[in-house]
Amino acid sequence: MSASTLVVDADQEHPRPADRKVVDVAVGILIDASGAYLLTRRPHGKVYAGYWEFPGGKLEAGETVEQALRRELQEEIGVTIGAAELWRQSLVDYPHALVRLHFCKVRDWTGDLQMREGQEFGWERLPVRCAPVLPGTVPVLEWLASDGVGPA
Repeated sequence: MSASTLVVDADQEHPRPADRKVVDVAVGILIDASGAYLLTRRPHGKVYAGYWEFPGGKLEAGETVEQALRRELQEEIGVTIGAAELWRQSLVDYPHALVRLHFCKVRDWTGDLQMREGQEFGWERLPVRCAPVLPGTVPVLEWLASDGVGPA
């Protein structure tokens, strides 16, 4: 892990083993023409159910971040993305997993949104109206604000 990697400790009260394997996750920040971005709410039955996040999912063996993002967004929300700009990454230490999030900005996609896992969605601007927000999503909102994406 480099010194420039942001590490978010999602819950300092629960100790974790020091030798946990990192799970890589591709995350899509879909930004529409007006500067609003898509957040989805984790469905019942998942860890952190009810929390809001950017859509995405785990990389499978041999996949690049962009390949995983394309697959996950098609599976989860029914859209086919165009170009995906690998933007930033962070390491989030959740009690259930140590997750390296690869955030990609996506401004081009086709298809209508279909919440295939029963999740809710919303197009947001800063400051976001939805709560609670997943701990790994909080720094991204700060980065978007510093980049001037989706100001209120």
